Amino acid sequence: MPILDDLGFELVDLQFKNEGKQWALCLFIDKPGGVTLDNCVAVSREVGAILEVEDPIKSAYRIEVSSPGLDRPLKKPADFERFAGQKIKLKTLRALDPDQRGHTRKTFVGTLLGLEEDQVRLQQSDKRGGLVVIPLVEIEKANLEEEF
Repeated sequence: MPILDDLGFELVDLQFKNEGKQWALCLFIDKPGGVTLDNCVAVSREVGAILEVEDPIKSAYRIEVSSPGLDRPLKKPADFERFAGQKIKLKTLRALDPDQRGHTRKTFVGTLLGLEEDQVRLQQSDKRGGLVVIPLVEIEKANLEEEF
């Protein structure tokens, strides 16, 4: 979304969802150093003004702008590079056994080591540990995990 780039924000996610009797256009934004409430208000005003003029959505809706939160989703290849060293949780599209433990699973938790040749490298944090390499095309969902 060019307007977000101009304002210095990254669009992390965009959702258009029905919440009961009303539709909501939800924008999740981020920037180095984090997002403030004032940032969300400014983005909401700018995006709202553009959408009012362009009118791409014919039904009534409200705009919600927020930060992605502590469990920020990782969606783009650049996210897996940017957040190397952070704890993440990822779910795969199908059950895998990337560490040859003899049982397949879809959920992996550990420290993100980065991305190499479209494959996510993850040092697992379970009792057995170990490195797993999972192709990006196999990932259904990935999020930062809050450290305790």
